[in-house]
Amino acid sequence: MSRITDYGFLFQTTFGTSKTNLVNNIQLSQMNSSSVQKQLKAAGIDTNSKKYKAALSEMMKNGNGAMFTNVQAIKNLMSQYDKNGDWIDPNTGLTGLAVTDENRNSYKHIISIPESSREEMFELAKKEFLNENGTLNGDTTKRESVYNNLYRKMDKDDRLSAGWTMEQYEHQYRQAFAEAAKAADPTWRAGKPIPAGALDGITRESVESGKKSVDIKI
Repeated sequence: MSRITDYGFLFQTTFGTSKTNLVNNIQLSQMNSSSVQKQLKAAGIDTNSKKYKAALSEMMKNGNGAMFTNVQAIKNLMSQYDKNGDWIDPNTGLTGLAVTDENRNSYKHIISIPESSREEMFELAKKEFLNENGTLNGDTTKRESVYNNLYRKMDKDDRLSAGWTMEQYEHQYRQAFAEAAKAADPTWRAGKPIPAGALDGITRESVESGKKSVDIKI
């Protein structure tokens, strides 16, 4: 799950006119100065909180010293983090779903995920495979709801890896369906009607035990 960041908390000097004399505007290079810190605290911002430190890190990472922000923008950005400084996904309200430079590769490993979630994905993948003749329709698929249900069952630190693991299962299921369609009709390809009954004998357990597409070790 990619994170989309709104950079509205930053704005640059425009048309050659400095904004340093405008009320409540704060230059990023001055964020840690005593005067700015007093201004923030007077506005009710706890500059020692993890929420503030996470927001400050985001601003510094995506801006430069010549850029400006303001108190309300800082508060708005802080609202995107929980008390532990973890980013809150706006679609689920959950933390632990931000892909960062630090975890971009480390979360990509197989972990144990609930059987109920795998069953939910299997049933949906089968239904959509049949409805869409083996293609994946990004406009109608309900995959996101399955992933979100999974995330709510997992601990924060395992959510990204759980999502990646689910992707491997999903791929495995769809590949099994495609192989069954081709076995029933060697000329079948994605987009063509699936032979009647071609998927009837496929169960989630049979697909997972066969490990046809990935070697899943739980």
